Amino acid sequence: METTKGLKRSHMCTQIGKQTIGQQVTVMGWVNKRRNLGQLIFIALRDRTGILQIVINGEKTPDLAAKAKDVKSEYVIAVVGDVIARDEKNVNPDAQTGYIEVEAKELRILSVAQLPPFSVLDTGVKEDQRLKYRYIDLRREEMQQNIITRHNITKSVRDFLNKEGFVDIETPMLTKSTPEGARDYLVPSRVHGGSFFALPQSPQIFKQLLMLSGFDRYYQIVKCFRDEDLRSDRQPEFTQLDIELSFVEMEDILSINEQLIAHVYREVKGIDIATPFPRLPYSEAMERYGNDKPDTRFEMELVNISQFVADMDFEPYKNALATGGSVRGINAVGCGTYPRKKIDSLVELAKYHKAKGLSYIIVQSDGYKTSLSKFLTKEQLDVIVNAFNGKTGDIILICADKNSVVFEALSNLRLHIGKEEKLADTNALNFLWVVDFPLLEWDEEANRYFAAHHPFTKPTEEDMALMETDPSKLRSQTYDMILNGVEIGGGSIRINDTALQDRMFKLLGFTQDEIEEKFGFLTNAFKYGAPPHGGIAFGLDRLAMLMVGATSIRDVIAFPKVKDTSCPLTDAPTKVEKEQLNELKINVSE
Repeated sequence: METTKGLKRSHMCTQIGKQTIGQQVTVMGWVNKRRNLGQLIFIALRDRTGILQIVINGEKTPDLAAKAKDVKSEYVIAVVGDVIARDEKNVNPDAQTGYIEVEAKELRILSVAQLPPFSVLDTGVKEDQRLKYRYIDLRREEMQQNIITRHNITKSVRDFLNKEGFVDIETPMLTKSTPEGARDYLVPSRVHGGSFFALPQSPQIFKQLLMLSGFDRYYQIVKCFRDEDLRSDRQPEFTQLDIELSFVEMEDILSINEQLIAHVYREVKGIDIATPFPRLPYSEAMERYGNDKPDTRFEMELVNISQFVADMDFEPYKNALATGGSVRGINAVGCGTYPRKKIDSLVELAKYHKAKGLSYIIVQSDGYKTSLSKFLTKEQLDVIVNAFNGKTGDIILICADKNSVVFEALSNLRLHIGKEEKLADTNALNFLWVVDFPLLEWDEEANRYFAAHHPFTKPTEEDMALMETDPSKLRSQTYDMILNGVEIGGGSIRINDTALQDRMFKLLGFTQDEIEEKFGFLTNAFKYGAPPHGGIAFGLDRLAMLMVGATSIRDVIAFPKVKDTSCPLTDAPTKVEKEQLNELKINVSE
């Protein structure tokens, strides 16, 4: 193969335009496509900026033309030539370099390429193939633009936070395993046989210690690790934008993070985001949308009809109310033409989300078509339909169960119908904060409370008195930033009072020995003066996914894992040599 000796790349492909006509340039990249038109050979040269057309004139440079005929897709080449204007009939106004081409004077083949497993131009390749040959997949324009956009996002984040006085500080990757979160990835210690480090699920404890150390404003773009099942927006290793501030209240944190996101969208996408974002209490989000990350781009809100059906003699409704549950529903406006098969699929979707069943009422011009006709009178159905403001052509879907089931079933039905009916404006950017989350979650199996966020989260000032008397009603000073139904960030104000922290640990059922063993290094630090502080962490992968319009975070991560947490490219994880295990004093159980 030839080398680049004596050559220096003068331009990236899309740096060449009308302004460079008449100049000699040197370009390098991959062959996207070659066309042989007899005396003229055209090569579409690709680098990470885009495509540039190279023309080789067989009459002027016959030796070069003969050489160019050997060039195939994905060969790596270098070209020296003159920038010329295209003939008017060959101009491509849609291409960045569509008004010019480079007439080659020298061509070097730097590397030949075998026929790749799929073409860079093929948009229909299965994902398992794309990930196995990720280095080929990453040559595609869409993927390169995704990765470059992600780079621009992180640059914009750093520019904003640096200007606002934040300090970028690294925290350890090998740390201590602590409870109250997802499963840790463990790293065995060779020196301390039988002991393990944990890879961090977040830098939570260390960033709080940094606040105690006097760094008022910290940030880090950091890898985090959670050994959990994957979805389209989850990976075992993910990137987090981690932020913490001292001497602040919740409103200060919400405000500066709104400014941060507005800055990123303006710099990266050229879009102005209106601030401040709406605030929605958790309880209201659940009542109206059935979940804590509502997509507010369309309506179809939940309606609680418990009071209207309380006296109706229908067993499922009576049982739900008698056990502290509720009867709620949604009105899918204009969807009353759904065939029975589609309605049955909605019933199955509700059952998949733990509901025992789903009632429906189709409002017709001459009455109702309903699964409740054998159980309720026309007058009773009128009451229900009026509660939903039902009109001819609507279908009302009703679920009766304990509240958690009702919310899960109806929120998923709402999102499903919204997607099917294309109710959400795909160009809209609906940001909001969900605030005042519950502080605790009750686990019936363990017969104890768990921290809904983490054990260092501060209760709301109004609820402090409930810690010993009615902890189930405690609200926390937490906040999640939501974009179009996706949580992109969340955080809280932290406890900085040792007495309050002790009360919190007691609520969670920790003994003094357990507190010392699990959190002693943090609780001891708090004895030496802790400022009021709070923070937030953004899922950088999710934010990038939303900003590029992808449907999976795998499309904004260079080398992602798949559903079983393996890497198709490297075949990791793999077994290791017995000698390595012996060094670590580890026996593997088959």
